[in-house]
Amino acid sequence: MSQASDFNVLIVDYAVQHLLLHRVRNAVFVDEQKVPAELEIDELDPLSQHALALDATGNPIGAGRLTPDKRIGRMAVLASWRGRGVGEVLLQALLEQAGRMGYGEVSLHAQLHARDFYARNGFLPEGVEFEEAGIAHQTMRQRLDGPMRVQDRDQACAATAAVIHRARRLLQLQLRGDSVLFAQPQVLEALRRFATARHDKQVQILLHEADLPALPAPLQALIQRLPSVFQLREPVDPEDCQVTSAAIGNDQGDCYFRPIGARIEGELALHPAAQAQRQEQLFQRIWQRSRHCNALRALGI
Repeated sequence: MSQASDFNVLIVDYAVQHLLLHRVRNAVFVDEQKVPAELEIDELDPLSQHALALDATGNPIGAGRLTPDKRIGRMAVLASWRGRGVGEVLLQALLEQAGRMGYGEVSLHAQLHARDFYARNGFLPEGVEFEEAGIAHQTMRQRLDGPMRVQDRDQACAATAAVIHRARRLLQLQLRGDSVLFAQPQVLEALRRFATARHDKQVQILLHEADLPALPAPLQALIQRLPSVFQLREPVDPEDCQVTSAAIGNDQGDCYFRPIGARIEGELALHPAAQAQRQEQLFQRIWQRSRHCNALRALGI
């Protein structure tokens, strides 16, 4: 059971709780999105693992399922409960269930308006958009047993947003040629959310002075606005200056690593892994030997 302040999420037996599950799904898919009622229930329901969200009085407010073909679907939260973390807890409950069942990866078909939500929670987009039940979708996938390959800009944005979103109090950015990536709205919004959260937090940025002018104006503005959150240092040791890789890591052991910093191809590891540990050690070594970036004075930081 996963619990928040005003709702609970349970993995439930479909035979016992199907009426509550379908109450939510009918309200969202049939009544709200006008999906044909005959498509809402299928032969996979009795075979799937189901997550059910209940409010404090026991009323159903959210639902989701994990099918035998390792696909998360039928994710639905009542309109009055959206934006309150229900979907995220439902998704996490299904991912944990997939882990308990030994699944190495899971996939899903995300409605386009929900792509950023799934990206923040560790899913990478793949393939082209398609239509399902009259609604545009995107296939997304998350590996549970190792790093995921990042091969294009959409995946790079999703990987960056995931690491930022999953951070608690610390982000470590080792940047090389990241102007395009950090100009993307999805990435900037994730960074803005983290930097403006009420709890104590810190963003440590290793940035070569030559890369500073290429930082997107919105990112420069965010750094200027929150100088107590952002700390920027410039590598000066000759050995450190020769490092061409780039990485984004957090205090949860997640890391998006790019062996060639000017390219977006790399790996996303969402669980503590050897690569993430090595990158964190490299970052700390360079950070301790670096100095405040002199070019920041031109930005008034």
